[in-house]
Amino acid sequence: MATVLGGALGAQALPLLAAPLITRMCTPSEMGAFSVWLGVVAVSAIAATLRLETAMILDHEPEQQRVCFSVVFYSASTTALLVSLCALLAHALGLPALSDQSWLALLLVGAGTWLTAYTQTTLAYATSHKAFGKAARAKVWGAGTIALTQLLLLAAGAGEAGLLMGQLIGLAAGLLAATLLLHPPRPHLALHLDRAAHAYLHRHQKFWRFSLPSNLLNALVGQMPLFLIGMRHGAVAAGLYALTQRVLAAPVSLLAASVLEVFKRESVHEFQTLGHCSHAYRYTFKALSMLGAGPALVLLLFSPELFDHVFGPSWRAAGELAQILAPLCFLNFIASPLSYVFFVTGKQQVDLIWQIALFFTTLGAFLIPGSLHDNVLWYAIGYSVLYLVYLHMSWQISQNGLAAA
Repeated sequence: MATVLGGALGAQALPLLAAPLITRMCTPSEMGAFSVWLGVVAVSAIAATLRLETAMILDHEPEQQRVCFSVVFYSASTTALLVSLCALLAHALGLPALSDQSWLALLLVGAGTWLTAYTQTTLAYATSHKAFGKAARAKVWGAGTIALTQLLLLAAGAGEAGLLMGQLIGLAAGLLAATLLLHPPRPHLALHLDRAAHAYLHRHQKFWRFSLPSNLLNALVGQMPLFLIGMRHGAVAAGLYALTQRVLAAPVSLLAASVLEVFKRESVHEFQTLGHCSHAYRYTFKALSMLGAGPALVLLLFSPELFDHVFGPSWRAAGELAQILAPLCFLNFIASPLSYVFFVTGKQQVDLIWQIALFFTTLGAFLIPGSLHDNVLWYAIGYSVLYLVYLHMSWQISQNGLAAA
């Protein structure tokens, strides 16, 4: 976990260190438009992998992993092309949600989707072989390239295009570094999936039948506030929320994701050996609670002042939103890594039902008439209650899982 955490520290610290400079070189409106684009990429990338990169953690046979890369390469390429075409068509038809996006952003959303999806698959390959150090170096290289390139392009006056191009260049650099360090299997390139690919999809059908829609809903719920805020309250409000979301996501990405990489291996081993993974679950829950309490308390007490001082006076309102969301951030920090227990025990359908409930809760919270602060408050309350239910279900499942994934 220390190795993974070291890489995560570098990968997350670099964008956070660059953020105070970036927020002084771009407007909340530009940040909002870029964040919406990035949100579309994040959701599309999940669809592009079919969640089969998660199956690679369980399936270590070299030939099967090569087939996995082949399937993901095919699905990611197809998804990237479709996403770009749909985005361009929607903009041409005047869809209000895309009114703030440039033609360049819509044209390149597919490239961002493909790079993100294939990088996630390559890093999952590293986890399956316990190559945590190499994966950490690849993450740092990608994050550092994103931060540096965005700063240079913003300094040159590129504005929103600078944020977008910096992201793409950094993603490409991170994928290249991961490929050179890890030497993953080369995918089989073809216009159609072969028999081995179809057999692989059938063998791991629970991942694309249950985990894929569940994770798509989860990602969509994560980005939905940004989309709805942009539509209801404008690009400036979306930019403020985007910065809040970025800061609150840092503890989850920095610490919880590091714990998750280790919990994946430990929970799978314990489940295959003992028929349950309650020991790994209990230890991970305690570790996450202790790690997350401090940052959540700081956000709850001092967010407006911190945002004003670090990012500039024009971003103080983002700190007020962070203050509302601090308790939710703490629960998210604990629950996100532990959600892997649903994959380990083959209970993806339970996770899917919960994600559907979360989707409608989020939609309702932001459709209720009121101010931006009102919508965010209802969202935080509803999401927190569902997280408590989620933790209870995952603990019960960790003790007596019935079917392996």
